[in-house]
Amino acid sequence: MTRITHHPSDALLLSHAAGRLPAGLALVVAVHMEACTRCAAYVGALEAAGGALLEETPPAAMHAQALDQALAALDAPPADAARQAPLQGPPPLPQGAAWPLALALAGSQIAPWRWIGRGMRYSRVRLAGDDAVAVFLLRLAPGKYLPQHAHSGREFTQVLCGGFHDGRAQFHAGDFDAPGRGVHHLPVVQSAGECVCLTAVQGRLQFDSVYGRLLGQLAGLA
Repeated sequence: MTRITHHPSDALLLSHAAGRLPAGLALVVAVHMEACTRCAAYVGALEAAGGALLEETPPAAMHAQALDQALAALDAPPADAARQAPLQGPPPLPQGAAWPLALALAGSQIAPWRWIGRGMRYSRVRLAGDDAVAVFLLRLAPGKYLPQHAHSGREFTQVLCGGFHDGRAQFHAGDFDAPGRGVHHLPVVQSAGECVCLTAVQGRLQFDSVYGRLLGQLAGLA
């Protein structure tokens, strides 16, 4: 079993437990927790503590129509059927790798792999009602790299298989990365096989080179 060395910060896990993350970013954290019992247990403890605090909160008067509105919402059909749908069309992963995303990605639509360069492919992941965060899968062959870039917003990455080094640290399958806005990095695949990552980008990637910007435009990220 691969040892996970890079995890979301405690503050980030708290935000996730409190429901304060946009859906795309929350998805990447949820996928990490499917592979990481440590982070899953920590979030479970935070949710339990939050529930205990809620039980101790003094009751407050509700609007006269609150119960009727809640019951009507329960009886209404889902606002978006995609949220209730099973995982749609996951593209094949490299041989020997398996999708660890059955729970976190339920209801998502995953496009087929698209070519963006030699040994480089990507796939968009569509989440209902969350256009502000771009979620995608990136698949790179050994030795390939994503051109050096920074971020206008937050970027969360979960390594599904393989591994890369971005000049700051080595990331293997199961690891999570959330580089800050001021970080310029160049992820290079250094594993023997292909590297596949699930990434959510809030805002745009800011590539340092013309080639990077063209690549980002192909994927809709620059």
